[in-house]
Amino acid sequence: MWKEFKDFIMTGNVIDFTVAVILAGAIGLVVNGFVSDIAMPIIGNLKGDVDLSQMKYVLSAAVIEDGNVVKPENAIRYGAWINSIVNLVFVGGILFFLVKTKNKIDPPAPKAAAGPSEVDLLKEIRDSLKK
Repeated sequence: MWKEFKDFIMTGNVIDFTVAVILAGAIGLVVNGFVSDIAMPIIGNLKGDVDLSQMKYVLSAAVIEDGNVVKPENAIRYGAWINSIVNLVFVGGILFFLVKTKNKIDPPAPKAAAGPSEVDLLKEIRDSLKK
């Protein structure tokens, strides 16, 4: 059983998948950092010195008694949602350009030419049987 597991783990597909998952996590962190720390502050500055990630619609305010939060604030954090949308657009754009570049460098293999159809094969068998 150990040998089967070792053979399975050492196949190219599992190793390639593992590398892809690790790289995807790293790229996600880089893109998230870019959006949160560079893109959104620029957009917020253009909008009038607003921190978009802190934008929210408060449904019920927090209740604080003696400096302790008795009931936390309930709010719709649409600014964080906007950050997520911008993040998605950046990740989608990066992936689009990566795939497009990969296809230019290494174009997909052409599809094999289709063989004769079933009808053609049956006609050929019929004609062979007639002879």
